[in-house]
Amino acid sequence: MAAPLYDRIGAGYAARRQPDPRIARAILEALGDAASVVNLGAGAGSYEPADRPVVAVEPSFGMIGQRAAGSAPVVGAVVERLPFRDGAFDAALAVLTVHHWADRAAGLREMRRVARRRAVVLTWDPAHGDGFWLTAEYLPEILRLDRPRFPPLDDLARALGPSVVRPLAIPHDCADGFLGAFWRRPHAYLDPRVRQAMSGFAQLDPSLVDQRIAALADDLGSGRWRERHAALLGRTELDLGYRLVVAER
Repeated sequence: MAAPLYDRIGAGYAARRQPDPRIARAILEALGDAASVVNLGAGAGSYEPADRPVVAVEPSFGMIGQRAAGSAPVVGAVVERLPFRDGAFDAALAVLTVHHWADRAAGLREMRRVARRRAVVLTWDPAHGDGFWLTAEYLPEILRLDRPRFPPLDDLARALGPSVVRPLAIPHDCADGFLGAFWRRPHAYLDPRVRQAMSGFAQLDPSLVDQRIAALADDLGSGRWRERHAALLGRTELDLGYRLVVAER
């Protein structure tokens, strides 16, 4: 079996993927009064609530090793075969992970099985228009990778049950370094350490990435990027298609 993706690309992930407090607040609101939570594809532990029992599930030993001392107990397992009884937790949480599951349908069935009250999924809507300058102008290859991998929202609702979808606008100073976090800070994408914490970059040909990032650097240096996107600089948040899906049992 191939090593999990984040065993290969996750070095230093915890340092660059810190939870953003506004996103954390939205996730806590979605979890509501759930007394226990299982965090699926938990990575280094971002967004795990600290005020109630949590069990993390993560297949990558590279990511497990980056979990902070005192964080929730972690089980090394894949979401398609969870080692828990039916209804073992009040809520199941999945934060920007469903698109990495080897068998998405099986993972969602397991998510529903172990959550007796609700399931909360932070995802990206593949039907969202291409309004993000990075993927529209420089790296459309990331979109070609992501659109087939991210589940349509209707698929999530069919798998998890009746759902409420909450748009999650991304703040201009987002602390969490996922792909869309730096929409108003374009120079950040020039830093290879920043890109290393984004799976979309990690799965592209490095020579292609170097070429497109060089084009971005040139546009930033010449002022062309600012001419095209000056309207973004006055905005405090932007809808890039990230969504919180909350399904009640």
